[in-house]
Amino acid sequence: MSRRAALATAAALAALSLTACVPEEAGPTAGAPSSAAVTPAPTPSAAPSTSPGTPSATPSAAATKTAKPSPTGPRKVVEASIAGGLALAVGPDTLTDVPVDPGEMRDGMQFVQAEYDRPGKSAARHILVLAVDNVPEDPNKRREHLWRGLIDYALQTGSTGAPTTAEPYAPGPLGGSLECLSLPAGTTPTDVICGWADATTAGVALIPATTPTEAARLFAAIRADVEK
Repeated sequence: MSRRAALATAAALAALSLTACVPEEAGPTAGAPSSAAVTPAPTPSAAPSTSPGTPSATPSAAATKTAKPSPTGPRKVVEASIAGGLALAVGPDTLTDVPVDPGEMRDGMQFVQAEYDRPGKSAARHILVLAVDNVPEDPNKRREHLWRGLIDYALQTGSTGAPTTAEPYAPGPLGGSLECLSLPAGTTPTDVICGWADATTAGVALIPATTPTEAARLFAAIRADVEK
């Protein structure tokens, strides 16, 4: 072998040796996926789905609609020409004075005193109604005040016996409370005193010769025409 050929051979062997010693480029760390293999996790929706039966977090239009306030205001009492189907009594047989102290009366308050005829009953058996509006104190207390005066009046004009404990009855469409007591207890017919009280008004009535149940029904109908 010539010297030139020998040198070429030696150079080729050296090149092969160097190539074998150079390490390959380091791969990714074991257990760490390459960037090409990473799949991003899905981003959760801002509003989770609603399972059946679970109300939505967004109120419906019906829920957000503001209810209109009912047209309410201070009620008044009036002298009705017809109350509970009964005609207002007029003439010399009706009371000309006030038989019951209505209690403190202030500006803006109205007091009504009226008698109503019942077919077949004498003037002495008229239904006497007393009512007041715009009551400054608890109307239940005003009702009690009127009750006491009406009991005294009834005992002076023909009613007898001790009054029974007042019992509640249906107040009718105007609400509040309606109660009646009788004079005396245990007789039929008896004289009955009924009274109502609500937020601003109070009224009482003496209904002679009846029953508490019938008096309560008639009184609720009279009230519906006297209180406006």
